[in-house]
Amino acid sequence: MSVKIRLQRHGKKGKPFYWVVAADSRAKRDGKYLEKIGTYNPNTNPATVEINVDSAVKWLFNGAQPTDTARTLLSYKGALLKHHLQGGVNKGALTQEQADAKFTAWLEEKANKINAKKDGLTSSKANEKAQKLAAEKEANAKRAAAQVAKVAAESAPAETEEVAEENNEETQA
Repeated sequence: MSVKIRLQRHGKKGKPFYWVVAADSRAKRDGKYLEKIGTYNPNTNPATVEINVDSAVKWLFNGAQPTDTARTLLSYKGALLKHHLQGGVNKGALTQEQADAKFTAWLEEKANKINAKKDGLTSSKANEKAQKLAAEKEANAKRAAAQVAKVAAESAPAETEEVAEENNEETQA
């Protein structure tokens, strides 16, 4: 039996949510699976990926082949790196402590990158909101100035008519 690590679709129309599962390659996409390894939610920014790395590594050592998307998600969470490091430990190239140290250093670096992206997104949203507010204030100021000019223009001809009528009355008298 060949095992695949793949995505199983859940969620409603237009709002997909996926489970990352180890399943028999002959099973239906949303059918029976052997083990649920994690979840993937592409609706958030950045996408939310939760994977049980140890379980994924166990399936990779048992010969499970990840699909392209599942491979990307496993790489994103470090399961493929841990599998690679564990292979080095099994061959004697590394000790378990060295492999664990490399994996933890990689996880910290990855977490810093993700936090930087989240911070960048929140700051860009705040900047965008401030720009919209400034543009709205400018538009309101232009409207107010136009309204004042309109009122002044309406009252100016009325004043000139009154002055003209007074001049006519003086000339007639």
